[in-house]
Amino acid sequence: MKLTRRVREIIEAYEGETPGTKANLARMLMAGRLGGTGRMVILPVDQGFEHGPARSFAVNPPAYDPHYHYQLAIDAGLNAYAAPLGPLAAGADTFAGAIPTILKMNSANSLSRQKEGADQAVTASVDDALRLGCAAIGFTIYPGSDAMYAQYEEFRDLSAEAKAKGLAVVLWSYPRGGEITKDGETAVDIIAYAAHMAALLGANIIKVKLPTAALENKESKKVYEDKKIAIATMPERVKHIMQCCFNGKRIVVFSGGAAKGEDSVLDDARAIHAGGGNGSIIGRNCFQRPREDAMKLLDALVDIYKGK
Repeated sequence: MKLTRRVREIIEAYEGETPGTKANLARMLMAGRLGGTGRMVILPVDQGFEHGPARSFAVNPPAYDPHYHYQLAIDAGLNAYAAPLGPLAAGADTFAGAIPTILKMNSANSLSRQKEGADQAVTASVDDALRLGCAAIGFTIYPGSDAMYAQYEEFRDLSAEAKAKGLAVVLWSYPRGGEITKDGETAVDIIAYAAHMAALLGANIIKVKLPTAALENKESKKVYEDKKIAIATMPERVKHIMQCCFNGKRIVVFSGGAAKGEDSVLDDARAIHAGGGNGSIIGRNCFQRPREDAMKLLDALVDIYKGK
């Protein structure tokens, strides 16, 4: 596999990582129709844990089958497919080597009563990821939650093990819990803080939600206003998030969020592209559509990230 100049530039920014970790980052960056561009589209399917099977898949019944998601990601030419242990294992033999995979190692569920102390359970191991041929592990933290410090320590240990064994590490950083308001979960100052903490924790790929122009923290608001940090438009906010991730030296992909119209999904991608983000990690807005519609949407997303 010959790396493009852009991919080499990205990998070179990950000083201090193991050769295996860098190789798996390159493996994802070189995969699919966006291979070599430095841009990424990843399909994550962990919503069965988060929201339950009917809420996740009844709208498109073929999606109850884990093979459906593997095949969708492969046929669309995506960079990677991310899922919990069960779905990945259910297709690991059939699709071995066909697409880089990410083992999502912790999960929450909608039956939990946790609010201020939002948390997730670790449901897989690094050895599971190796056994299944994954390129990376994935993990979620909730900055702001009363449980966040324990989550950071869990991630520290799992990340160290994964990197020592040659895997890359993807960190979902979702502000939630504690005193953060619902609007604050996507406020630009809070998302920027969450993204920066993910970089500080050593994440190779950082996943955050697209930020609004709201400012949640009073002390942060003073700085944003005093320094006139540009956050009025979505491309400006994406650019700021990238700046907060070691001045663009970390890969950042943005969540597709709740199900919405095709135009809205594509507008988000255009803003991410314009702001210098690395790409989209988009689940419900793909697999909850009929396959033909999902393929059309993913084709359009890839074209946007190609600059078309």
